[in-house]
Amino acid sequence: MFADFLQKLVQPTPEPLDEADARLALIALLVRVARSDGDYAPEEIDRIDRIAATRFGLSPFEAGKLRSEAEQLESEAPDTVRFTRAIKDAVPYDDRLAVIEALWQVVMADGRRDHAEDSLLRLTSNLLGVSDRDSALARQRVAPDT
Repeated sequence: MFADFLQKLVQPTPEPLDEADARLALIALLVRVARSDGDYAPEEIDRIDRIAATRFGLSPFEAGKLRSEAEQLESEAPDTVRFTRAIKDAVPYDDRLAVIEALWQVVMADGRRDHAEDSLLRLTSNLLGVSDRDSALARQRVAPDT
């Protein structure tokens, strides 16, 4: 289903993604972080839908449809590096900070931080070119008491 999209991501020098593909890559990255602890909780799914709706101006139905497509893409995609490269190439730094904030929202949606989620978020932040300091500040904006 996503063979063409995945083919774009695995090119040695991928072209920047168009808006629709960048949306899909971002939501797939949120799904990947949510699934990284082995517990894809309803709270995380709800948070992903709300992030998609708010960030992209989607209805709840459209946000759920985008998440469903992103879940499929995430399950077929080989690794996180290609998602982050595509997002890094398509999104300015300030917007990538918002991506990190959204990722932290998903991590914290179930009320606990998991080591696997933390590790993947540190890797993702680094691959997106976001500094550890900026990632920590994004986390504090989302969950001030962590």
